[in-house]
Amino acid sequence: MIVPNTGTIAKVPQAIQRSLVSDQVFGVVCEGILAGRYRPGEKLPTQRALAAELGVNMASVREAVKRLEQLGLVEVRHGDAMRVRDWRAHGGLDVIGHVLFRAGGLDAPTLASLLEARRLMLAECARLAAERRSPAQARRLVELGERMPQAADAASAQALDFAFMTELVDAAGNVVFVLILNSIRRLYFDHAELFEGVVADLGELAPLYGRAAAAVEAGAPGRAAEALAKLARLQERRLLEAAA
Repeated sequence: MIVPNTGTIAKVPQAIQRSLVSDQVFGVVCEGILAGRYRPGEKLPTQRALAAELGVNMASVREAVKRLEQLGLVEVRHGDAMRVRDWRAHGGLDVIGHVLFRAGGLDAPTLASLLEARRLMLAECARLAAERRSPAQARRLVELGERMPQAADAASAQALDFAFMTELVDAAGNVVFVLILNSIRRLYFDHAELFEGVVADLGELAPLYGRAAAAVEAGAPGRAAEALAKLARLQERRLLEAAA
């Protein structure tokens, strides 16, 4: 049974209380689906049965089910049972965080896939940016690259890293890449301590930001992609080593 902390919840509005409970209901069912305890096409308990089993009200279950539908994890049809959907076939980028941190831990295969996709996307963005960037974008990339070695701490360096990659993706001129980056922004900063490897040993990494920025400014797509790929590969290796 889900047991809310009534000592705290009693002091906040009913709408917030219900939202907190629905988050827990969502977490229980979401984890069950992503962990494979419920298989695609399988019927889930009715919303009324879920409410009884978890000891919560129907409003909380409905809110949780709505979120599960939005993520593409369940399908609800009027007059039929709630069924599990194949999240690999129907899920979008907003499922990544739930897969990456399922069961409260860091899922290593998902992290490896995420970092591989990041490296490939950023290298291609560097190539496109060298062809499409405006003079102002090129200057900002150079400025951000110059600031990397002076980062005061890991948090500052991570913020600069994300700012650099954001400027790079914007300069690539592809709105889909922009939306992909936006979709992982909150995931990155909500768990910033787990991604500190992105800026580990900044003395080795910092010149690569400058090299990529200089290549973009010079309009050299091959050199830009090469420098960014090398940077992202080093970051990838350090994060995977830290997670092992």
